[in-house]
Amino acid sequence: MRYVCLVYGDGAAIGALPEEELRQLQRDNMNNDRTLAENGHLVFAHALAPAEATTCLRTKGGKVIATDGPYVESKEQLLGFLLFEAKDRNEAVELAATVPMLRHGPVEVREVMMLEGG
Repeated sequence: MRYVCLVYGDGAAIGALPEEELRQLQRDNMNNDRTLAENGHLVFAHALAPAEATTCLRTKGGKVIATDGPYVESKEQLLGFLLFEAKDRNEAVELAATVPMLRHGPVEVREVMMLEGG
């Protein structure tokens, strides 16, 4: 089964980390991704651009409206995600618990739904 691991945190706080601590966090994340891949779990993982670079789309009166900036009014934003294979939810949670960004914010684990015809 496939699971998405959504990584949340305060992007400004992470960006304000001392340079060496930020580089170490990046190395830790890359090493964890490599380990997940070597063990056959990781499908892919990506960090996201800062929330300030977000464009939010919604419809109003049948028209698509685009607004700049993040949708949520919170310090915690979606910072990145991993997609991995796991035999069940328990294994998915165990794998997500290895994500180094967990030290800086919550990590949400959600099974990917396979839609008919997809």
